[in-house]
Amino acid sequence: MRTLWIALLALLLSGCGYNTLQTTDEQIKASWSEVLNQYQRRADLIPNLVNTVKGYAAQEQAVLLGVTEARAKVGSIQATPELINDAQAFAKFQAAQGQLTSALSRLLVVSENYPQLKSDANFRDLQAQLEGTENRITVARNRYIKAVQEYNVTVRSFPSNLTAMLFGYSVKPNFTVENEKEISRPPAVSFDAPKATPPAAPAK
Repeated sequence: MRTLWIALLALLLSGCGYNTLQTTDEQIKASWSEVLNQYQRRADLIPNLVNTVKGYAAQEQAVLLGVTEARAKVGSIQATPELINDAQAFAKFQAAQGQLTSALSRLLVVSENYPQLKSDANFRDLQAQLEGTENRITVARNRYIKAVQEYNVTVRSFPSNLTAMLFGYSVKPNFTVENEKEISRPPAVSFDAPKATPPAAPAK
């Protein structure tokens, strides 16, 4: 009789979305780990990138400091697995990563003003690694977004929403792509030549 009840319970759970909740929740965890892995890869590149730029453009203190501070802010956020269950903490994490993206964009824009820096082999290698990492971040984020969307649909849909409430599954926060695109928009840079100072009038 006990075996029959267990089999019946298993059948009910599989038919009301329990297995789907388990599967999609694990997909989110795996996708989130990859997102963090790629963000960490970017963070590891930054010290060498900043030092290389400093060697040719030490006067760009504001830009260099901005990148360093943005990286430190990202590092101060504990990106634990629990973060993906806390909408407020997730939003702070996303904002910090967006600010770092923006700071890196300014750094690369500044590098355009220094031909010797652009021709430095180490800088070119770091820039290529950074560009590759940004592409990996985009792919990892897209996978995470899709995983969360699938999970959230299951949590909100009937009858799996009843199972979700019964076992404590709730909607998870997701990346707001539009907001981060705005945060990471490169600053406008003017290359207009400064206006010449008019010559002084001759003395009478």
